[in-house]
Amino acid sequence: MSENTAAAAAPKVGFVSLGCPKALTDSELILTQLSAEGYATSKTFQGADLVIVNTCGFIDDAVKESLDTIGEALAENGKVIVTGCLGARAGETTDNMVREVHPSVLAVTGPHATQEVMDAVHAHLPKPHDPFVDLVPAAGIKLTPRHYAYLKISEGCNHRCTFCIIPSMRGDLVSRPVGDVLKEARALFESGVKELLVVSQDTSAYGVDVKYRTGFFDGRPVKTRMLDLVRALGELAQPHGAWVRLHYVYPYPHVDEVLPLMAEGLVLPYLDVPFQHSHPDVLRRMKRPASGERNLERLHAWREACPELIVRSTFIAGFPGETEEEFQHLLDFVREAQIDRAGCFAYSPVEGAAANELPGMLPTEVREERRARFMEVAEQVSAQRLRRRVGATMQVLVDSAPGLGRKGGVGRSYADAPEIDGTVRLLPPEKLSKQLKVGEFTKARIVATEGHDLVGMPV
Repeated sequence: MSENTAAAAAPKVGFVSLGCPKALTDSELILTQLSAEGYATSKTFQGADLVIVNTCGFIDDAVKESLDTIGEALAENGKVIVTGCLGARAGETTDNMVREVHPSVLAVTGPHATQEVMDAVHAHLPKPHDPFVDLVPAAGIKLTPRHYAYLKISEGCNHRCTFCIIPSMRGDLVSRPVGDVLKEARALFESGVKELLVVSQDTSAYGVDVKYRTGFFDGRPVKTRMLDLVRALGELAQPHGAWVRLHYVYPYPHVDEVLPLMAEGLVLPYLDVPFQHSHPDVLRRMKRPASGERNLERLHAWREACPELIVRSTFIAGFPGETEEEFQHLLDFVREAQIDRAGCFAYSPVEGAAANELPGMLPTEVREERRARFMEVAEQVSAQRLRRRVGATMQVLVDSAPGLGRKGGVGRSYADAPEIDGTVRLLPPEKLSKQLKVGEFTKARIVATEGHDLVGMPV
């Protein structure tokens, strides 16, 4: 059989990935396995033999988007396998929301369930006889651009925050073996990745479940612990001139030990810390981990250890029982903490969350009004901190550069995670010989700010 005939005969799977970067890495694992077994992918529902939808089930809007997408796939294709967080949620009258709304789906699994998804695929679309294992890159199939990738270091979470149902969907913390994490990181760097984004539900807790046991990588011992993992990732990144960026870092005291690694340039001086609120009483009602009342003190110490540190965070406005005084405390915190990048959700009563039973549920309009007021203050702080960059020369990772950047391009500095932070708009280079290439670094002199973004002249 010719290669063209074989390719034409390969069963085709359509794939939709919704939700957060943790879900995206689940999708990449499934796609890698599909490719290894000889399945092809389809860009349309109609052109596929069946469709897999990886869902999100955290907030109401995400649930609606997931259910709508499943419905669309069923209407256009008819054969649909559902996986992801929504697959683990109960419905109003049954133990499975997806089957309750869409009873004709072929199979439903929860998150991080690659083998269960593959079992369902095998049952409804038998795998080809000749797997094309040689076509799968060592780093696996990636859904991100070639130059950056997410690296998931653990599954689940041990916290029981009252606004969150993730532990009920993803389970308790399960840390990946440190040797496996480092092997994947090395393969990614060797495949051309220039930015590695470390993700989990709680990056600071890495290794707690296995009591920080010692693992092995390249024959040498490495502890299953955040500090040791981050140091090893930075050492792997250095020969490739690549960035390592840390997400979902809870402000535990041991995070202090990572700041010297940032100060010396081993990993990016960037921390994504989900503070959620500042007032001690609200934090208690949220059942947040760590000592929330010491967060300002900790931030000051971090910036003293690493002056270039960028802090991004997320917050909730209008949590049940939140008083105007408690909300003002949050606004004061954002100003004093000088949060570089902040996102905010108006409290959403997610079905199954313990917070829904708390007294003092605020009207929707009050929650939304507080979210808007929060964002106004957060944007003022962010804009003020951005203006300090004007006149500086920064390293920028190029994300877009049509025509080799003759008319400019778009990139990101160390302060900007993809899709959630700002960008650097790159002006057309003054030197005709200067080219911009996607996935490569360039130096840029910052000449202005535009909202959340910077404007830079390539040098």
